[in-house]
This record gives sequence, C-alpha cells and structure tokens, in this order.
Amino acid sequence: MSDWLAAAAVLAQQEGGGEAAGGEGGGGGMGALSSMLMPMVLIAVFWYFILLKPQKREKAKRDALLKELKKNDRVVTIGGIMGTVANLSSDGKEVTLKVDDNARIKMLRSSIQTVLTDETSKDA
Repeated sequence: MSDWLAAAAVLAQQEGGGEAAGGEGGGGGMGALSSMLMPMVLIAVFWYFILLKPQKREKAKRDALLKELKKNDRVVTIGGIMGTVANLSSDGKEVTLKVDDNARIKMLRSSIQTVLTDETSKDA
C-alpha cells in the first residue's frame, strides 16, 4: 500500500514540477484528457456495433414477425407451447391459440416466440 502511495506522490511531483518550471502550462491537462477520451470513444463504438446494432436488428425482425401473424399460423410461445392461431383480437394485442382439439389458450401477442413454417417444423 505504501509503495502505491509513494508512486502516486512521485507522479504528482513530476506533473506539478513541469507546470511550475514554465513547461506546458495548462496544455498538459488537455493532453491527458484527450488520451483518456480516445479509449472511451473506441469502447462506445465497439459497444454499439457489437451489442446495440444486432439487438435492434433482431427486435425489428421479431416485430415484423408478430405484425404479420395471421389465423392458422403454427407458432411456439416463449414458454414452449406449440399451437395454431385460432383468433386475433380486434385490438391486435391478444391471440387465441388452439393447442388441442378442445383446448384453447388466450395470451398476449408478444408472448409468441416464433412462427413455424414447413422447414422449421421438420427440423423440430
């Protein structure tokens, strides 16, 4: 712990001594700020392209999938229930799924995970 404090004191003396001797003056602080700002900007750009942009793309894809939902589509819910869309409510927020011959479940449209097509139902 004392080694760390000693190193910090030496760095503080070196930085302060340059200004007192008529070195860079106030410009030394701007150099340190810009050298710290550049990695932060790079991290923000990295964060955007690696995390945020793909999430936005997936959300837009899912919203389009839910918007195109129609009667007699085979779907899988978030909970893993497979069924066929029997009815869509007039406001578009609720969906009635036909799970079996006599079993129907009413749920929110947002709880549908995927719409099964012939290709995906063969894979499952």
